[in-house]
Amino acid sequence: MAEVKIQAESRTEFGKGAARRIRRDNKVPAVLYGHGSDPVHITLPGHDTMLALKTANALLLIEVEGGESHLALPKQVQRDPIKGFIEHVDLVIVRRGEKVQVEVAVHLEGEAVSDALVVTEHASILVEAEATDIPTHIVVSIEGLEIGAQLHASDLTLPAGSTLAIEPDTLIVNVTAQPTAEQLEADTEGGESADAAAEPVAAAAE
Repeated sequence: MAEVKIQAESRTEFGKGAARRIRRDNKVPAVLYGHGSDPVHITLPGHDTMLALKTANALLLIEVEGGESHLALPKQVQRDPIKGFIEHVDLVIVRRGEKVQVEVAVHLEGEAVSDALVVTEHASILVEAEATDIPTHIVVSIEGLEIGAQLHASDLTLPAGSTLAIEPDTLIVNVTAQPTAEQLEADTEGGESADAAAEPVAAAAE
């Protein structure tokens, strides 16, 4: 994974008011921590940060004014629930050659047999990899899988240098039969009956 270089500024103002002023300038308040060092409060450029964090587990080279630099991974990204802009970023400092545990997305590839319903039980899995060589995703082939087939974590082919950090028997993909029209209709009728039965109870509670 290539490093994304981001120029940062030291931050000395804190609190909601300071954070609002930073965001008005199209910047993002952030904090760097890890390896026993004191937290480093910084401000990141909004546009560059947004582009960098579009990649999961982006490896960032944070260059702080004054010459100090840190290699870091995003730990927590807070976004505005309505507009979606980045409000704050927590970054964990890593070192070259260091092993880290990260969630990596599972990408399904291929098609199961007809009339099969493929259920992804885990959209991502926890793996251990070098901080500078984190896979962007794990490809899982479902080509030709029959109804009743299951894929567990131990069945996945991980990129070189990555190892599982979850139980090998964790179910990742489950292939079942697609529900028939009659089953769907029965489920719908069952739901309507349950709703109707609940109405008198609700009325009595009032």
